[in-house]
Amino acid sequence: MATLPNPLPTLAADPGGRALGLRLPAGVLVDTTDAGSWHEPLLWCARERSRPGDRELLEPARRSGLLPVVLDVGGGHGGPDRWELAPADVSYPGDHDAEEVLAEHWARHAADGDPWPGADTAPPAHRDPDEVAAEVTDTLVDDGGPLKDPRLALVPARRSADVPAAIGWTGAVHHEADPARLGAVLRNWEDRFGIRVTGLGFDQLLVSVAAPPTTLADARAVAAEHFAFCPGNVRHGADPTLRAYAEQQVLGRRTWHFWWD
Repeated sequence: MATLPNPLPTLAADPGGRALGLRLPAGVLVDTTDAGSWHEPLLWCARERSRPGDRELLEPARRSGLLPVVLDVGGGHGGPDRWELAPADVSYPGDHDAEEVLAEHWARHAADGDPWPGADTAPPAHRDPDEVAAEVTDTLVDDGGPLKDPRLALVPARRSADVPAAIGWTGAVHHEADPARLGAVLRNWEDRFGIRVTGLGFDQLLVSVAAPPTTLADARAVAAEHFAFCPGNVRHGADPTLRAYAEQQVLGRRTWHFWWD
C-alpha cells in the first residue's frame, strides 16, 4: 500500500512526542504482524484505558500525518500485537471502486435474484466531521460504551478511511481479505457522509457519521450498502430485515458499528 513518510519511529527516542508537538501518555509502538516484525511501527497505542476528552491530546498529531483512533484491546483478543495484522497483503484503497466492491459482495450474500440497488447519494456533511468524531469517541470510551477496554492510538495514514488498510487490519478477513477494498467503501462514505474511523477492535469497526441519512428512504438505501459491507450486521439483528436495520441503526445515527464473525 502506498504510504506517506512514517513519523512513528521518532517516538522511540521521544516517547512523549514533543518533537511532533504532542503530550502523549505512556504507550507502545506496535510492529507485530502475522509474519513477524514489520520494518517500521504500524501504530502507537496507549498503555492505559482511554477516557472522555483524551482524544484532544492526539489532535495535533494530524499535522504530522498521524490520525487518531481508539482500539479495543478487551474481549479476550488482546492488543493489536495479537491481531495478526497483515500489511504486506494490502493493496491501495484508491485502486478500487466502492460501487464495484459493494455490488460484488451484494451478489454473494443477497437473496437470489435480488439486484444490487446501487449506492445512494448524500449531501455534504452539515457538521465538521472531526468535531463529530471527537464527540463519538467520547461515547466509545465512556464507561458503559461499546468498547470493553478502549485505548488511544495513532496511525500513519492519508485519511481516516485508510486507517484499517494502513495497519493491515484483518478483522473482516472471512468476508473480505483485503482491507483496502473495504477502505474504498470507507473513502466513499467519508466523501458522502463525513465518516471517520473512530474505533477498531479485533473484528469490529466503528465510524462516526457527520451527515447521516435523515429520511427512511435514504436510510434503507444505505442499509443495503451496510449489508454488502458487513452482512452480519443485518442478519444478526432481532429483526433481520433491511427496513428494520435502516430504522434502528442508520436513520439519523451518528455512529455506525460493524462486526464480523
